[in-house]
Amino acid sequence: MFTGIVEELGEVVGLTETGGDSAVLAVRGPLVTSDARHGDSISVNGVCLTVIDNVDGVFTADVMGETLRRSSLGALEEGSPVNLERAAALGSRLGGHLVQGHVDGVARIIAREPAADWEVVRFSLPADLARYVVEKGSITVDGVSLTVMAVDGETFSVGLIPTTSKLTVLGTKDAGDPVNLEVDVIAKYVEKMIGSRNV
Repeated sequence: MFTGIVEELGEVVGLTETGGDSAVLAVRGPLVTSDARHGDSISVNGVCLTVIDNVDGVFTADVMGETLRRSSLGALEEGSPVNLERAAALGSRLGGHLVQGHVDGVARIIAREPAADWEVVRFSLPADLARYVVEKGSITVDGVSLTVMAVDGETFSVGLIPTTSKLTVLGTKDAGDPVNLEVDVIAKYVEKMIGSRNV
């Protein structure tokens, strides 16, 4: 479980296909690897991955083909910046919202609109996720916990403060670039419970 508060901007060292519909991702991240052990969870652009090895500030993780197909991780290459967050510790502050690291879909940046002290970024909204996205609700974009400013049909918008733009990959992405989305898990559970009552 994560909070969506990015701890470090890491760098992809390599993404190596291993055959059998999988790959090994190597990422440099001195902060998140400072106490990482085999089996620990680290969120990479919003995808929960399990640490295989940790050497000199670089960790490796197995990535299944399913993950590569259903997230933007398959588009990563050597040198790509990535958002990194270690799993939340019980008893620590929850600065963002409850994030599982399970990507629900991939969206694309449609437009960036600079404002005086922030930037409004508009994203495409996959049709199958639209019912979970509400104004003032929480959404995770590339592992970053954000508040939805507006929902307009097939798009949604968020506001990025300078700190978020500077310390996450969202500050470096342009219109057309893919991003991983995770909707609020609470909304999915509520939908299931209400649906079971109506059966």
